[in-house]
Amino acid sequence: MAKKLAVVLFNLGGPDGPSAVRPFLFNLFRDPAIIGLPALFRYPLAALISTTREKTAKANYAIMGGGSPLLPETEKQARALETELAKTLPGVEAKCFIAMRYWNPLTGETAKQVSAFAPDEIVLLPLYPQYSATTTASSLKAWRETYKGPGRQTSVCCYPDEAGLVEAHARLIRETWEKAGSPTNVRLLFSAHGLPEKVILAGDPYQKQVEATAAAVAAKLPAGLDWTVCYQSRVGPMKWIGPSTDDEIRRAGADGKGVIVTPIAFVSEHVETLVELDHEYAELAETVGVAPYIRVPALGVAPEFITGLAGMVAKAMASGGIIPGGDWRGPEKCPCNEEASA
Repeated sequence: MAKKLAVVLFNLGGPDGPSAVRPFLFNLFRDPAIIGLPALFRYPLAALISTTREKTAKANYAIMGGGSPLLPETEKQARALETELAKTLPGVEAKCFIAMRYWNPLTGETAKQVSAFAPDEIVLLPLYPQYSATTTASSLKAWRETYKGPGRQTSVCCYPDEAGLVEAHARLIRETWEKAGSPTNVRLLFSAHGLPEKVILAGDPYQKQVEATAAAVAAKLPAGLDWTVCYQSRVGPMKWIGPSTDDEIRRAGADGKGVIVTPIAFVSEHVETLVELDHEYAELAETVGVAPYIRVPALGVAPEFITGLAGMVAKAMASGGIIPGGDWRGPEKCPCNEEASA
């Protein structure tokens, strides 16, 4: 009988229609990984934020047809990964499951589906290449709290420098640049979702890992390329890591340069790419005289990326425990480094 393998793909999720926007936001902001207050204070605050931000969020999702495309995008990745695993792991019955953190399919429901599948092996594979307590750790914690079924479990902690991920990014950047006519007076912006600075100061490895991904991708591109890392989606009054993507667009305008923007920490198209990058930052670029403004697509089902995911699944099955998907062994806090030093 073939060994049964469940691969659980973790992502944030997104509202599937206007009525889901407020409960999605409430689920997001009640997560202690996002707002580190006791539940007595966190829940009312989450209710307040989700109510006050609902109108703006609905307007953003309306640009995409009323809901997030993240689940359909992730489903395509899951099916592509199953196809690749059939080649990578012959004789293994591999099935991919999707567990979203803040909207359907929520982790608890996915845990029931995996349990019913009765796998011999489970590989937990976050679709966050760079580890953060606010993403990877939160998703894995939710899984540990809900899954009660069978199967030996292995987790892929992070994969900021995994070869397939890096090559997919580099190819998409090259192809997008060539399609735009190969302009020379441009700066490449590696744009990642930002985090409050206090999260990084507490030891979170996210920023170092984003920088590692960008450097690895840049090394695959022409020498002398003008590039920088920047951070988007800043909200609230606290200090966030930088430089911000909007400031870098303004700097490019002041320098008389165009920009190529690539989403370096997002593997799927969603509101931060399809609205923030394609509309808000494109309008800013026009205002400050940045031309051209070119946006590289997210990885999606890029074959190098899917092959890389399959390789990490195979490595996880062979290794056990918590592993990095690439060569990352930086000093910052993430489970694969802690396990390596144990």
